[in-house]
Amino acid sequence: MPTCDGIRDEYIQCLLRSECVFIKRHSVEECIKNKDLEHLVPERCQMLRKSLFECKRGLLDMRKRMRGVPNSGIGNKDKIEDSSKWNE
Repeated sequence: MPTCDGIRDEYIQCLLRSECVFIKRHSVEECIKNKDLEHLVPERCQMLRKSLFECKRGLLDMRKRMRGVPNSGIGNKDKIEDSSKWNE
């Protein structure tokens, strides 16, 4: 079953390296929930947060459950290699 672990790990690492946590020494929870500290969180972290939300929502969406969740942190490298064998 697909999970969102890859995106979650990237999001956590991004927050830990952000100015809000690393330099200003606020907790991760404060940086996420406090709108006044939002300007200290990089845009990349905010985009990862939205991607994580979409990934989690996709896990609950029955239409996407059968196809898998795109960008869930699990690569499709095996599927791509296998499909290229059929073209030979």
